[in-house]
Amino acid sequence: MGALASRTALVTGGTSGIGLAIAARFVEEGADVFITGRRQPELDAAVAQLGPKAVGVRGDVSDLDDLDRLFARIAAHGKGLDVVVANAGGTAAVESIETLTPEAFDSDFRINVRGTAFTVQKALPLLNADASIITLGSTSASRATAAFGTYSATKAAIRQLSRVWALELAPRGVRVNTLVPGPTETTGLKNALANTPAGVDAMLEREASRVALARVGHPDEIAEAALFLATNQSSFVTGSELFADGGEAQVLI
Repeated sequence: MGALASRTALVTGGTSGIGLAIAARFVEEGADVFITGRRQPELDAAVAQLGPKAVGVRGDVSDLDDLDRLFARIAAHGKGLDVVVANAGGTAAVESIETLTPEAFDSDFRINVRGTAFTVQKALPLLNADASIITLGSTSASRATAAFGTYSATKAAIRQLSRVWALELAPRGVRVNTLVPGPTETTGLKNALANTPAGVDAMLEREASRVALARVGHPDEIAEAALFLATNQSSFVTGSELFADGGEAQVLI
């Protein structure tokens, strides 16, 4: 029997990259998994890849009406929620302070911070006993990277919100932890790096050079860390940051 047998999980932003890898790992361990995404074709492809234990619900986490539809669908499933992975996010603001626009700034905070906060809030009525909430952080909140100021600020905000939520939800037995990937080779990262002057390949090499293990990560490696936080193996872990970063933030080189 899998570690998540008979449990129900939600992974927002589950159509590609880290989110899809986490959803796939949860399915392997027996969970019924709901995933979200903003684009129907990608959502359909992800559900087809994950198989019959996956359900896709199209929506944008920064849209409260979309979140209401999502949680109504999960409620209709009738089993509550055991795991929430608030993974959806990204950046439109790969810009220095000199070129940052209000639109890009607002987009990052709307999706990353507002989206995470209200995903968690609206999940609360459905949470089963001993549920686990996993928010997605970033090593960019621990060290400075030029042109990623706004993105790193959103991840710092998520980290602090998660600490407070861990305190507030502890009386319910609900655990809240932040999973912090290091540079991970995903389409999202490559798209972000494409907007930098150096370009994708040079930036990936630069990211690898800052990691103690001298490489970027793979989404499946981040999914293994998420599985730990989702299961009873981490039953006495809350309010923490779990770094799956190859040593980037903790072993400075």
